[in-house]
Amino acid sequence: MLTQTRVALRVLKNAHLTLPKRNISQSPALSMRLVQFQSSGSLSPRIGLELQDGGNIIDLNAYDPSLPCRMREFLEMGESALQTAKSALDSNQHILSHSNISLLAPITNPEKIICIGMNYVDHCLEQNVPVPKEPIVFNKFASSIVGPSDPIRIPEESQEVDWEAELAFVIGKKGKNIKEEDAMDHVVGYTVAHDVSARDWQMKKNGKQWLLGKTFDTFCPLGPALVTKDVISDPHNLGIRCRVNGDLVQNSNTNQMVFKTEALIAWASKFVTLNPGDVFLTGTPPGVGVFRKPPVFLKAGDVVRCEIDELGAISNPVV
Repeated sequence: MLTQTRVALRVLKNAHLTLPKRNISQSPALSMRLVQFQSSGSLSPRIGLELQDGGNIIDLNAYDPSLPCRMREFLEMGESALQTAKSALDSNQHILSHSNISLLAPITNPEKIICIGMNYVDHCLEQNVPVPKEPIVFNKFASSIVGPSDPIRIPEESQEVDWEAELAFVIGKKGKNIKEEDAMDHVVGYTVAHDVSARDWQMKKNGKQWLLGKTFDTFCPLGPALVTKDVISDPHNLGIRCRVNGDLVQNSNTNQMVFKTEALIAWASKFVTLNPGDVFLTGTPPGVGVFRKPPVFLKAGDVVRCEIDELGAISNPVV
């Protein structure tokens, strides 16, 4: 175990020096914060552009009524949809006040939510376990997705609900057996995710398989926007934090990720075809409640805020 710890420390020390080269080829002119939202008095989702984090919204469906009203279908249109969004941004028309809309999760009906466990070096050190040599993959169901300010509901079946702030990325182009050097061509952008986890079901029940503990309803808040990849300085060098009732409980950097975006796409696409709208949750840093002494779990009345530099923050009450 001492040898494993030394190896992990070496990886931790050199994490910022070993980032793979990325092919981020999209034009900077297409930098956008794509959102799904509802207007006041309407239950129908719409697609929009957030002018800045927390700012006003351009209603893309008002600009071009032929556009789909849901993000997955919008992304399935490919580059033409992004070009239309760019034209809407340049037009500076159909602007809605942020106070008159409600943000939904940027994507609510992905075909797949692919999650990666034990993917931060410092999180492995927290548990005194070896750094994985291959990605540890599990999943959530789309029914777990909620928006950036929606409540997290503690199920009656669990007494050990925990927090996990995570960087998520979304697939924009279909692919299978994708090479690492081509992987970024398949990414449309990044968003903030919260991998809410029922530790009793993850670690003690159901044969210790992770699925049920990870996919209760409301256990996947996403948002506030899907930020196109080109606007982000480096997705693998962003501060990532989680606060519970204002107290900082997680504070790390995405440079601690063991497997970066390119490696995760190459690995997952060996097994499944990746489609537009598929969401990857890339793992969490240290500071989760279950490994505190004594353990700390969420309760009704708490508020959990997950934030990532350049992407924004989601803040969800616990009920």
